[in-house]
Amino acid sequence: MAARKRSTARTAVLPARRGVRAVPFPSLRSVLVGLALLLLAVGGYAAARETSLFAVRTLDVRGGTPVLRAQVRKALADDVGLSLLRIDGAGLDRLVSPIPGVRSFTYDRSFPSTLRIAILPERPVLILRRSDKAYLVAATGRIVRPLVRPRLSHLPRLWVTKDVRVRVGGTLPRSLLDAATTLGPLRGAPLPGGIQSVRAGKELTLMLGGGLELRLGDRGDLALKLAIARRILRATGAALAGDGYLDVSVPERPVLSLKSQVTS
Repeated sequence: MAARKRSTARTAVLPARRGVRAVPFPSLRSVLVGLALLLLAVGGYAAARETSLFAVRTLDVRGGTPVLRAQVRKALADDVGLSLLRIDGAGLDRLVSPIPGVRSFTYDRSFPSTLRIAILPERPVLILRRSDKAYLVAATGRIVRPLVRPRLSHLPRLWVTKDVRVRVGGTLPRSLLDAATTLGPLRGAPLPGGIQSVRAGKELTLMLGGGLELRLGDRGDLALKLAIARRILRATGAALAGDGYLDVSVPERPVLSLKSQVTS
């Protein structure tokens, strides 16, 4: 009798499927609660903008001179009584930035009723003289205010002709702008002898207190030219030597001329 073949049952093992997590959807109730809270917040903010609860009652202005702070308070006088939530940077900028003595400012809302303004004032470096008029000029070239008694100031002078347009709050013409911007860095590192006056145009020349001319040439490499001039003046004492000039318009070849003596 023929032997029967045994059939072996085989079970295929399938790889386990990764579980698929169902993404929970918010219930209708939670959606309605969220919308209600959002509407409540928006309504509360709108109400706070109009209510007197957060109205500006105090203007805390800091920085600058007492006169400048008073000008800022006057410019912002109409904001007193407004809600702090209605105060924004753009609106403040339109009111504060045009004040000639303000270089920049920051602000802060101090709830419930104080608006704080911190002023960075312009730094005067120059007196502009036009005929019998005098104006204070900042390091940015901005004309800050008229000067009634310019002789009381020791700032350098820049003389201009009557056809040069001068407007308080405006800036110097481009051809004269270097006269102010060059003097700004010199406040922290003055030149020996000090600066008595400035001549500006195609070339920039500083008249030092002892009578020496410092010729800087065009506006290129001004920081380097001033550094070279300062070193030469300190080493030679030429700033107080009287008539003569120091020409650093070509920084690689400075020329010092004192009366009949020429050094290069």
